[in-house]
Amino acid sequence: MPLHNLTRFPRLELIGAPTPLEYLPRLSDYVGREIFIKRDDVTPVAMGGNKLRKLEFLAADALREGADTLVTAGAIQSNHVRQTAAVAAKLGLHCVALLENPIGTMAENYLSNGNRLLLDLFSAQIEMCEALNDPVAQLDELATRLEAQGFRPYVIPVGGSNALGAMGYVESALEIAQQCEGAVGLSSVVVASGSAGTHAGLAVGLEQLMPEVELIGVTVSRSVADQKPKVVTLQQAIARELEVQATADILLWDDYFAPGYGMPNDDGMEAVKLLARLEGILLDPVYTGKAMAGLLDGIEQKRFKDNGPILFVHTGGAPALFAYHPHV
Repeated sequence: MPLHNLTRFPRLELIGAPTPLEYLPRLSDYVGREIFIKRDDVTPVAMGGNKLRKLEFLAADALREGADTLVTAGAIQSNHVRQTAAVAAKLGLHCVALLENPIGTMAENYLSNGNRLLLDLFSAQIEMCEALNDPVAQLDELATRLEAQGFRPYVIPVGGSNALGAMGYVESALEIAQQCEGAVGLSSVVVASGSAGTHAGLAVGLEQLMPEVELIGVTVSRSVADQKPKVVTLQQAIARELEVQATADILLWDDYFAPGYGMPNDDGMEAVKLLARLEGILLDPVYTGKAMAGLLDGIEQKRFKDNGPILFVHTGGAPALFAYHPHV
């Protein structure tokens, strides 16, 4: 068992069962290629999403350390902050979130609807900042202030993307390998690549379990030159923790995130509408819409290694659709 060391890391059972891996017949007919989807958008807390896999490990560590407060940061419409706040509520912990407005909008839907609305329902304490230009230092400073007030904070990095959190996506690779065994001969996997933990965890897990499969990260905020070091650093940190070798090259496509993080674009929104129309599945304007645009264009431009089945990892984010109305 190449990933036996994964069991060394305590985790909470927040998900409870493997998320579905489904065939998309109407989309497959539309593109002339077998397309499957890993439904991490239906994880069972707070309208679903990929961050719950990371929080299984991170929240377990917080409880082990005796923390009473989860501290994290993100955009006003952060899916990660929404799921962190929900997990805190579920565990009876306080949650403090440092938020930025990365697109500088004053649109009321963005400022108060979608994920931001849910933060209030989960009773998260919100602190606004001008920009998360040094989130590690900013979170440390916030944690120090909370300690001075008598709290016992546990800092969760942006996106839950450290080596411990990324173990959740090594676990996801195990699920994918088991679900495909004897049933689906996957050729490629496509995932949105942002804070890098999901991408890096999958990279380590799939290299060990399905080395013939190419993993492609579609960037949502950075060029390949800026994103690749982030993914590689986490990939190597995860490999060290698991005592495995991680030598697979990190593949990234950066053609689909313009004009920038958190800003919808036409191709991404067309992908959102296509999946809704053909499969009744909701993508989002920030992550999965742009990643699906990359998958669709990748097929058209023959960027994949062959014509075999493709798996799209759906990381969630649908609450943001309400925040970006009327752009949707």
